[in-house]
Amino acid sequence: MFRKVLVANRGEIALRVLNACRELGIRTVAVYSEADRNSLHVRFADEAICIGPPRPADSYLNVPAVISAAEIADVDAIHPGYGLLSENANFAEVCRASNIKFIGPPPEVTRLMGEKEKARQAMKKAKVPILPGSDGILLTADEAVECAKTVGYPVIMKAKAGGGGRGMRIVRNAEDLPNLFHAASSEAANAFGNGDLYMEKFIERPRHIEFQVLADEHGNVATLFERECSIQRRHQKLIEEAPSLQVTPKMREEIGKTLCRCLSEIGYQNAGTVEFLMDEDRQLYFIEMNTRIQVEHPITEFITGVDLVKAQLLIASGEKLSNILPAKLEMRGHAIECRINAEHPQKFTPSAGKITAFNVPGGNGVRVDTAQYAEGVVPPYYDSLIAKLIVHGVDRAEAIAKMERALSQFVVQGIDTSISLHQAIFQDEGFRKGEFDTKFMERFLADKQ
Repeated sequence: MFRKVLVANRGEIALRVLNACRELGIRTVAVYSEADRNSLHVRFADEAICIGPPRPADSYLNVPAVISAAEIADVDAIHPGYGLLSENANFAEVCRASNIKFIGPPPEVTRLMGEKEKARQAMKKAKVPILPGSDGILLTADEAVECAKTVGYPVIMKAKAGGGGRGMRIVRNAEDLPNLFHAASSEAANAFGNGDLYMEKFIERPRHIEFQVLADEHGNVATLFERECSIQRRHQKLIEEAPSLQVTPKMREEIGKTLCRCLSEIGYQNAGTVEFLMDEDRQLYFIEMNTRIQVEHPITEFITGVDLVKAQLLIASGEKLSNILPAKLEMRGHAIECRINAEHPQKFTPSAGKITAFNVPGGNGVRVDTAQYAEGVVPPYYDSLIAKLIVHGVDRAEAIAKMERALSQFVVQGIDTSISLHQAIFQDEGFRKGEFDTKFMERFLADKQ
């Protein structure tokens, strides 16, 4: 096991990794920007090193600064958390060159899965179902028009290096395609430095379902069931739950076996999440893979009893899955997570500032992952997520009841938060019945106006 690990992140995920390290007897090093000097991950780490000014590009995304901190602190490994440098293959390569273990997949695999069209082709080869679409990058709008004739409208243009909904355009007819093609390419080039696009068939009312995987460094892969992530706004998830009401035991087993075979063949290692869209006929289609721990990993931990961050550390230290996971993984009950964001619940504008009062709920089956506290400051430079509220019940009805109770006891004053929005969603009849898709929030917000 590692002697010392640097956590290359901030906020609740940095604290989450620090906690896992401490329970495994690993010393920790926090890195922080000048804006995070008083953050809890700085306070609770064994050592802390400032790596730059508040802007992420000058601190948390500054690879030389992070590596310098790791070398100064003489660490064995770096855990990147999620976001920031977690899916940066170049960073993983620098770690390797510096003889520092990157707690994640090898850079070659991260690069393969990060280029979405290559990932699509790898999954297609392994017989994982994918949406009909282009066989590769579309170089011109004319190529896109010809491809769309084969695929059939509506189609969606996607950025090869995309994420978060950027570089995406839905196209419903041939007349609109050239302009939308150029708009998507330009947006992708500005956001990712790469304007390459590919095409997929567009599903009008899909559900977003993802499968959690773990893979050791000995070729063994396991799936830890699925999560439902359809409640989202502008491609940003708001509520996740596990398991999905739409995935049957047979589907779960078949997709699980296929993913294990595919990921073993490509040499995947550590934690990852394979994301699918489900159409109205309940067919699953691969869309992308996230080569890191997910924000919503706690709901999988609740239904499996497996600590996924500890598993990441153990895998990276050379342990086999057989020594990490129970002999038989079983699903226990139902779990739901709400992402509590520092933003106005109707206008969705970010809300930075000092938290004047902060009370988190507790009780059986209630968990709060946060790095915030009363009198703490939410800086304006980073993601708006300030806490994750996770509940676990014997079934979905009990989980919903626990979440409603917990939301009513979650007090944050001094800044705006999304708590009241979550409370309203849980009162929605369609949500309570499990009748929703990725367009749910558009309809929900339109009804509230």
